[in-house]
Formats: sequence, C-alpha cells, structure tokens
Amino acid sequence: MRAVLVVNPQATSTTAGGRDVLAHALASQVKLEVVETGYRGHAMAIARAAARDGIELVVAHGGDGTVNEVVNGVLTGEDHGARTMVGVVPGGSANVFARALGISHDPVEATHQLLFAIEHGGGRRVGLGRANGLWFTFNAGLGWDADVVAGVARRRGKQTSPALYLRAAVACHLRPPLGRPPLTVRIPGEEPVEVRTAFISNTDPWSYLGSRPVHLNNGCSFDTGLGLFALRGLGLGTVFRHVRQALREGGDQRGRRLVRHDDLPNLSIESEQPVNFQVDGDLVGQRTRVDFVSVPDALTVMV
Repeated sequence: MRAVLVVNPQATSTTAGGRDVLAHALASQVKLEVVETGYRGHAMAIARAAARDGIELVVAHGGDGTVNEVVNGVLTGEDHGARTMVGVVPGGSANVFARALGISHDPVEATHQLLFAIEHGGGRRVGLGRANGLWFTFNAGLGWDADVVAGVARRRGKQTSPALYLRAAVACHLRPPLGRPPLTVRIPGEEPVEVRTAFISNTDPWSYLGSRPVHLNNGCSFDTGLGLFALRGLGLGTVFRHVRQALREGGDQRGRRLVRHDDLPNLSIESEQPVNFQVDGDLVGQRTRVDFVSVPDALTVMV
C-alpha cells in the first residue's frame, strides 16, 4: 500500500520526535512519503495530489483543521473518495473527529490502532456534511460559536486550552463582534425559524471541554443525517441551561428557546448581514447564506 503522512508541525501535540516515531512505524507496513505542512491549505493540496495520483491512504497527523483539509483534498475529485482512504493520528487539542471514531487521544496508541487497521484491512465508511461545497467531519456553525472560533484564532499561538475557549465564549457573548443579527433556518417542508446562533453537527459529541464530552445532538452520528442545534435567544438563563445540559452524561437537550433536529438530509441558514461561519473549528469567513447537505458513506476512514 502507498501512503502519504501529512504532518502539521504547528499542531498542539505534534513534535519532531513523535513525527519520526510515527513515520518509522508506518513505513514498516506501507510505502510511505512524509510531508510537513507550511501554510493554511497545504494539507488540502497534498491530499488532493495524493488522491489524484491514486495513493491508497493519506494519514493526517495534526488537529481537526488538518484532518478537515485532508478530507477536503481527498474528496476533491468525483471518485477520489472511493479510492483513497484517510487515517488519523491526533495531534491537536480537541481531536473531535478522531475521538468520535474511537481513535485514542494519545498519538502513540492511535498509531498502534492505525497499524492494526492497516494490517487487518480495517476501513469504515462514514457520512459527512457539506456546507456551501466545503466538507465537514463533525460540526459547522454560524453566530456565537463561529465568533468564538474567530476570537480564539486571533489569540492563540501553537498552544491552546479549554480555558482560552471559555474566555473567548464569555467575551463574544458579552460583546458579540458582529452584533447578533437574526438567522433564518429553512428546513424543507417546515416553516422558517428565526434564531440567534446555529450549530450543525455531523456526529455527537460536538466538542470536548478537556476530556469532558459536550453534547448538542445526541441522536446524531456518522450514520445519520445532520443535527441542528439553534437557539432563538442568547439570554444568560437560556445559555446556562443548555450548557448544563450539554455537559451532562447523555446530553439530552430540551428548552422552549431551542430548535433541534437530529437527522436532517439538508437545510439552509440565511442572514441579512454577514455573520461568522466556522467549519470543523476553523473560521471560514463571513456569509449571508449557507446551504448544508448530509452525504452518506462519503469517506473511508482507516480505523
């Protein structure tokens, strides 16, 4: 098997020593090329070229942003996703996609899992989401959460932490950088609904607070459609109620200000003013409309 290992040296938990150990271990079972990323979008370009050349496996060693770029690169062509598999060895701070697949947060243990899967022909087809043509593996959003992502991106270096996200969340709630323009959620067959923030999930948990899972749509998985979690208001009482529910075991979300669906094939969200838009924890930019689509069995993950 031919494989490309894509390493993001700026990811939180990646080190030169860890990269070398991972590369040596993989090279014992595959014909391996190792490439380090040097700029945003580089991992996507590497994965796109690998898929175009018929490489069987692209392994992402980095955070969720690196994984997202690799997935988007592999799935650029019409049939690349059917021929090129993706492997993940976590190297970031959250690693939501990897955890949802049962991949260890520890890079060494994750490497052992990947080697076992390669040796025994492991591969799992997973559904993904698309947002205005961009693939996402676990979550996308507009409004408050995207404001938080934008705030964290401005402040962090290589190191990040749950505390940084919490500070950014509080700051963006008290002083939203773009205000709080209403968002209109449109679901086929239903009346439009006005909300103030919206999260679109492809699996659950949606994120992690350290080691603690954060649940928004506990009926959502890689085998279902998309989950919608949206709030009609962002008053302190509403926010605290749903934060508490999100951190409970099982995380069943309920509330009169909540708009929730767990298995949607598609939906759209519009705003009269540009709002921040994030995909898999990375800020994409500002948008006035995003169309979301669930794509079953979009990708094969070596796991």
